[in-house]
Amino acid sequence: QVQLVESGGGSVQAGGSLRLSCFAPGYTYISNCMGWFRQAPGKEREGVAGVYPGNGTTWYVDSVKGRFTLSQVKAKNMAYLQMNSLKPEDTAMYYCAVCRREGSTVAYPYWAQGTQVTVSS
Repeated sequence: QVQLVESGGGSVQAGGSLRLSCFAPGYTYISNCMGWFRQAPGKEREGVAGVYPGNGTTWYVDSVKGRFTLSQVKAKNMAYLQMNSLKPEDTAMYYCAVCRREGSTVAYPYWAQGTQVTVSS
């Protein structure tokens, strides 16, 4: 079992910034495979950013490219999502999750509790 502790959400005006943190106590592999997701009311959950397993490259959904940056401090078992130039449509509950390969797919079996991000216009 992997525990994830998330923090850093809040309310900002459009154009503002927030940084989300994801801490995995005792789990040193968070930098190998993880993702940030969000879910707005009435909408499906979507992947925002993450790290591909194996090659360690990062990915971003098109709507956040150039505005959001994923980073990690491996020695601290921490992952961050820096969110700049926030827009009202970024309003959602944000989750970090740890992934692993399961055959030809990537599964996300462990999730943090989520943190609310609200962007006002």
